[in-house]
Amino acid sequence: MREMTEALQTASTLFHGAEGLDPDTAVRLMSPALDGTDDGELFLEYRESESVSLDDGRIRAASFDTRRGFGLRAVLGEAAYFAHAGEISEPALARAAETIRAAKALEHSLTAAGPAVASKPLYAGLNPLAEAPFAARAELLQQIDAFARAADPRVVQVMASIAGEWQVIEIIRADGSRVADLRPLVRLNVSVVMEQNGRRESGGHGAGGRTGYGPIVASEFWQAAVREAIRQAEVNLESIPAPAGEMEVVLGPGWPGILLHEAIGHGLEGDFNRKQTSAFAGLMGSRVAAKGVTVVDDGTIPNRRGSLTIDDEGTPTSRTTLIEDGILVGFLQDRQNARLMNMRATGNGRRQSYAHAPMPRMTNTIMLGGEASKEDMIRSVKRGLYAVNFGGGQVDITSGKFVFTAAEAYLIEDGKVTAPVKGATLIGNGPDALTKVEMIGNDLELDPGIGTCGKNGQGVPVGVGQPTIKLSSLTIGGTAA
Repeated sequence: MREMTEALQTASTLFHGAEGLDPDTAVRLMSPALDGTDDGELFLEYRESESVSLDDGRIRAASFDTRRGFGLRAVLGEAAYFAHAGEISEPALARAAETIRAAKALEHSLTAAGPAVASKPLYAGLNPLAEAPFAARAELLQQIDAFARAADPRVVQVMASIAGEWQVIEIIRADGSRVADLRPLVRLNVSVVMEQNGRRESGGHGAGGRTGYGPIVASEFWQAAVREAIRQAEVNLESIPAPAGEMEVVLGPGWPGILLHEAIGHGLEGDFNRKQTSAFAGLMGSRVAAKGVTVVDDGTIPNRRGSLTIDDEGTPTSRTTLIEDGILVGFLQDRQNARLMNMRATGNGRRQSYAHAPMPRMTNTIMLGGEASKEDMIRSVKRGLYAVNFGGGQVDITSGKFVFTAAEAYLIEDGKVTAPVKGATLIGNGPDALTKVEMIGNDLELDPGIGTCGKNGQGVPVGVGQPTIKLSSLTIGGTAA
């Protein structure tokens, strides 16, 4: 088992070397800024990232970036005071501490104790960028291009990209306690354009997680990704305009859980509920979904894109039940909102980088499985839509209203899946949609590792998952005349 000590040793090398910042000195400098506050920390970050992309047989872009810096935060009641810098040094931290000390109105309060230390890491601390030369990733993209074109003569364009990063974080508190985490993250994307009888359509597939490059550069893995992209493009070549209207909907397993994430998950984050701006505010203990609907946020799944050994406040992540058998039982909490709502921190305090303050965010948000089969759900539908994959979408947190575009969907007619459709959008209200769940499948899947969640201008990697589910009705916006 890789202990947290290894992460602290790496962090010490990067942050506290000869040209860095001694931990004792850091505590001495930050203490005046945190004196009399409810909470706060010094967040140190080092990040290496790279990406290489191919389009139409040529490497179109390649990048490598290294950044380091710190964020200093002091929390007092509902207020948070935050300063950051792109250098880790005594003068920079002293300036940040003085800025916060001058900005906040001190009140007598007991600083909250630091969170418990995570028992074990959820992913290896290796640096993906150091595994092989950068040129090897570029060569792989060329292989992907050649394989896709050889797989089907209708392929006229191939786009592919590989991206990886290695993030080292350390959190120092006013009492001198320190925790650290080493976070790898990789992703592969493949998309193709196919032409048939003068019609062009695209398809794509992506995957990744908190691992090294090894799993995604294995030939069987990327070849499967290419085949899936081609399959989706083939489906789209045969698609007809989507009908519009109110109809029954069957959502496929895995990535369609993004609808759950957007339409429901954000509304269960602590800050929105504390401020009474969520559609779920004031409903704790009430029925908000059909019986059988259980939703969890689980940041503890090994190697998943949305998982974290510790969150960005140093709290170990957890498996938090949000909705249990249709009853609202929990919210996602960072330390500040948990304290103000008299709840426990759930390990969901997340930030995009050292230049951002943490806030409650999802990790891997999942609807748990039931007992129904996909076949039974399809057979039960007279006229409806079977949505297998989703593109973009948007949601209003206060009202819960959402709009999502289906990237792959089919008509269901008389209990059978028939023609693929293009241009279908799903329109509804998150809390209302949960009450319309009629059947829950026994085929729970997680997404392939492609999610990025945006909130208040910050993006963080996340995961979703669900089984196949049937909803009694949703409004479908279509393109059929």
